[in-house]
Amino acid sequence: MKPIVTLALLFAVVSSTKAADRPNFVVIMADDLGYADISCYRSEEGETRNDYRTPHIDQLAAEGLRLTDYHSNGAVCSPTRAALLTGRYQQRAGVDGIFNASPDANRDDGMAVSEVTFADVLSAAGYKTALFGKWHLGYAPKFNPVHQGFDLFRGYVSGNVDYVSHLDRMGIEDWWHNDQLQPETGYTTHLITRHTLDFIRANRDQPFCVYVAHESVHNPFQGPNDPAIRVTVGEEDRTGNRISRPVPDVYAEMVIEMDKGVGEIVALLRELQLDRQTLVVFISDNGATREGNNGSLRGYKGSLWEGGHRVPGIAWQPGAIPPGESAETVLSMDWFPTLIELANATWPAGVTLDGVSLTKLLHERHPLPARTLFWKYGNQWAIRRGHLKLVQTKPKVQPELFDLRADLSERRNIAGEHADLARELEEEYGAWSAGILLDREGQDVPSSTEN
Repeated sequence: MKPIVTLALLFAVVSSTKAADRPNFVVIMADDLGYADISCYRSEEGETRNDYRTPHIDQLAAEGLRLTDYHSNGAVCSPTRAALLTGRYQQRAGVDGIFNASPDANRDDGMAVSEVTFADVLSAAGYKTALFGKWHLGYAPKFNPVHQGFDLFRGYVSGNVDYVSHLDRMGIEDWWHNDQLQPETGYTTHLITRHTLDFIRANRDQPFCVYVAHESVHNPFQGPNDPAIRVTVGEEDRTGNRISRPVPDVYAEMVIEMDKGVGEIVALLRELQLDRQTLVVFISDNGATREGNNGSLRGYKGSLWEGGHRVPGIAWQPGAIPPGESAETVLSMDWFPTLIELANATWPAGVTLDGVSLTKLLHERHPLPARTLFWKYGNQWAIRRGHLKLVQTKPKVQPELFDLRADLSERRNIAGEHADLARELEEEYGAWSAGILLDREGQDVPSSTEN
């Protein structure tokens, strides 16, 4: 059972704090969106491969804080989402890889309901909470977001669904209202935006937190006017997730529709005069696939090269967050402690929290404390200390060392020149990995299937 439920007194909202003094939260997570998939990051690199624009997300970046060294905790979907929600390395929660749609894989597994999410803490602190869009932390109703702190859920639990028919890749219907299947007509990007707008309107007079987990730009690649690809219930999708039109054209449409949705959310916040008391965060769960754009970064989704996990990160709140940029290294797991601090809520003792609060960085540009950061996916691992990164992307291959300050594209391996440092970092990674396993065994947490 969750500490948040059994020991509610551990969560204390400062009594003198008025509801109006606590910001609302809109956390928008794109799916498989690469570092250069939105125009305000492309211009940084002089990238011209994509000619579409994302004016609404660009405006968030121009008016808020654009993070140039922002990273997803994972290189694929489920791990990053677990880290975002719990403020912990996803390995502590047993979410090493994705939860697979196939019944022959790990479809029956999910993130332990005993994990405490930011929705749990905020709900206990008096916030109304909702998730619209992608869950991907367990297919069974017992893992549903309404059992993880969310008052309301409208969306899908799989890694992806057909944008029109809402069938997952195994041909299983996957559009939910809370923990009940409830079909709904519409393009998923539009539905996610519409439900977000309705929720904000309904809760305008009380603190709220809405997690907007977009499907865009995950496959199947479908624009807003394209037909369904998956049309037969119970039939596995073997089409390659593509329609007949050129993928770059469809991909651009998908990003543009999501950008429009971001614009609608911000416009409503301004209309309701909630913009100055609402923190809007825009992030991605991992780097782009080969169909997307990671700019000059090496690698794609699923790899621990920078292209697999360095992604867009933007924070916006007029009057609270001065416009600008930051090169501080920030991860998905840092949003949990940030939201909790801003909401004046308290984290219960005895639970390991790996993220750090970004409040002083956002408001005052105060540097984050020095820390060593870790990534692990399958047989790959990486460790980051300052501007130095040691990474192993294949088993039985010597780890490679890169100075990201001088070589962001990870082309010049300097491990041979700094053998002692490389060995020291490898040992530090080994100690972290062993510690995570001990922590997980102590909690009796199962592991999701690596995929």
